[in-house]
Amino acid sequence: MAISVFDLFSIGIGPSSSHTVGPMRAARMFVGRLKKDGLLAETGSVRAELFGSLGATGHGHGTPKAVLLGLEGHSPRTVDVESADDEVARIRSTGRLRLMGAEIGDAHEIDFDEPNQLILHRRRALPYHANGMTLFAYDAAGTPLLEKTYYSVGGGFVVDEDAVGEDRIKLDDTVLKYPFRSGDEMLRLAQETGLSISSLMLENEKAWRTEDEIREGLLEIWRVMQACVSRGMSREGILPGGLKVRRRAASSARQLRADGDPILHRSEWTTIYAMAVNEENAAGGRVVTAPTNGAAGVLPAVLHYYMHFVPGADEDGIVRFLLAAGAIGMLFKENASISGAEVGCQGEVGSACSMAAGALAEVLGGTPEQVENAAEIGMEHNLGLTCDPVGGLVQIPCIERNGMAAVKAVTAARMAMRGDGSHKVSLDKVIKTMKETGADMKVKYKETARGGLAVNVIEC
Repeated sequence: MAISVFDLFSIGIGPSSSHTVGPMRAARMFVGRLKKDGLLAETGSVRAELFGSLGATGHGHGTPKAVLLGLEGHSPRTVDVESADDEVARIRSTGRLRLMGAEIGDAHEIDFDEPNQLILHRRRALPYHANGMTLFAYDAAGTPLLEKTYYSVGGGFVVDEDAVGEDRIKLDDTVLKYPFRSGDEMLRLAQETGLSISSLMLENEKAWRTEDEIREGLLEIWRVMQACVSRGMSREGILPGGLKVRRRAASSARQLRADGDPILHRSEWTTIYAMAVNEENAAGGRVVTAPTNGAAGVLPAVLHYYMHFVPGADEDGIVRFLLAAGAIGMLFKENASISGAEVGCQGEVGSACSMAAGALAEVLGGTPEQVENAAEIGMEHNLGLTCDPVGGLVQIPCIERNGMAAVKAVTAARMAMRGDGSHKVSLDKVIKTMKETGADMKVKYKETARGGLAVNVIEC
């Protein structure tokens, strides 16, 4: 099994990688299958049923919107975030759905009654994963044409029912130069080859792309992150969804600029960078899953910290940062989970904090052992973190939580750099503990909005 850094960092749309990006991809896969099988023109109606966490918090996470856009053939990477709401409003006002309408020459228009054909089951779950959805297609006489079940397993990853039992990830049998599936294996390879963590990851990435393509792809991800921070720090107003949460990044940035020397306020700037991203995510803007949308602010914030506050920071460092972060994120994806619906927010913000901490240690000149230590510190102090979004929206506590985790990642990296890399708890052990903690966590604390802050805060 092989996972690329570009699987972990994908360009998408807010507010949720598992509830927005994944379902949009799944719906697009479904209509793509209809087209491939020659069934698109025969389709008279479609139905979508959402289960588990998708059903419980789908409205707050924009899942119905995502499914509609996916059925029309839109991709999370390319959908126009400025016109997406208008597209959905058109479907709802006309009661007409253009299957594959985003693809030139492929549109097939059908009637669509959303209340009866897009069903959110708040208390029913499918057996394989908390984020499950089943789509159906029928001909004009109501005869079934196609039925497919998909699982959105975190970070925008989607597997269909055929992949059940295949370790949650579509198997990729690409042969890597330096394959590793644990932190211990990663460190052993680094010692044997003399390569840094980012260099190991770069050699593996060359199985899919040239070095120039890898560099340009990672710098494009950085540009999207920068644009997201810039938008978030310039826009004000109330976030959508009904909680009436006010954007704070822009006003906070103005106050900090007035206070003078940014070096004296590095932690506050790091917090604001993260909050800017997650405010954009909550508004349905363009973000990078890193490794999820709910945790999308942590890595961009720490990257901005690196570029603004670390002497000698450059684009080579950006590339190395993202490669090292990808190496760590891969370990979480393979050995535990990055899905809040499966293990709570420790799998999202916790994983992002760990990835950012290790990556920052990498570009600060840390040894592989210091990088692994920083990643371990970042995760260890997020163990047990619940996913309990108020109103099912990726706003409270998600926006502030990203800011806190970004600062924690910087602290973890700095702590690791003061040591020699030796420590009592390994990254592998803390990943194993996170997985076990998630298994023990009650379902109401795992993105169902049925426990924690979600029920103890009055929505007003």
